[in-house]
Amino acid sequence: MSAIKTAGIDEVLLGEVRTAVETAGTTLRDRYTTHARALSLKEIIDELQANDDAVLAVLKQPLLDARPGSQWAEDELEGGALPDGEWWVVDPAEGNINHVHGMPDWAVTATLVSDNRPVLTVVHLPLTGDTYTALAGNGAHLNGEPLRVSAKTDVGAALVGTGQAKPGEDQETFRRIGESVTALLTAGLVVRVSVPATLQLIHVAAGRMEAFWQHSDVRSGLVSGALLVAEAGGVVTDLHGAPWTPAHRDFLAAAPGVHRAVADALAPVK
Repeated sequence: MSAIKTAGIDEVLLGEVRTAVETAGTTLRDRYTTHARALSLKEIIDELQANDDAVLAVLKQPLLDARPGSQWAEDELEGGALPDGEWWVVDPAEGNINHVHGMPDWAVTATLVSDNRPVLTVVHLPLTGDTYTALAGNGAHLNGEPLRVSAKTDVGAALVGTGQAKPGEDQETFRRIGESVTALLTAGLVVRVSVPATLQLIHVAAGRMEAFWQHSDVRSGLVSGALLVAEAGGVVTDLHGAPWTPAHRDFLAAAPGVHRAVADALAPVK
């Protein structure tokens, strides 16, 4: 993934995207409360949609203008491969459910995907002001400082994580999540099970965690972290070891020293 080079995708474009995402983050921060804002399922859904609408109103057009000819992936919960060409895969409120419930784990993400490979990404955490960026072939950074994945080689000392990609996954996916957590509770040190995926993947890219896996292909939660981890020196594959793209059903991003051991631990989960 880190070897990809695409004409015109450079630090200038990255700066424009960063500005757009950070500006949108202000909108999402202004909507935040430290208490839960909904009780019923309908109220929760309405709040989630209101967050998305508010952020997209200030984010969508600037991103399309920054990369003429790019297209927009409309459904943030969709998975699978995109058509050829350049697509913006954006989550206007990654961790939206946390935002609505007064918890701090949420962000704004924007990733440019070229022929099904993420080539540029920005992840902004409005509450802390932190911004994670990656450009294919040019490394991953936090507030401009280089990121590097963990140097651990012992999976028994590894902090790893997973989570569900969206509500209403099928029963087979829920079964696989449960069995995979059991497998890594045995093989690893500590397993985190939380949402959203991106906020675990930034920890893998920064060397704070050793691995993250997911039994679902919701692309908006994976493309940002996939590029960040790869550009920070990590390994990003499906659970069978094939280089990951949005077309794959499963996802594993890990530090090189534990990638094989994590994959081996997950292999019995069918």
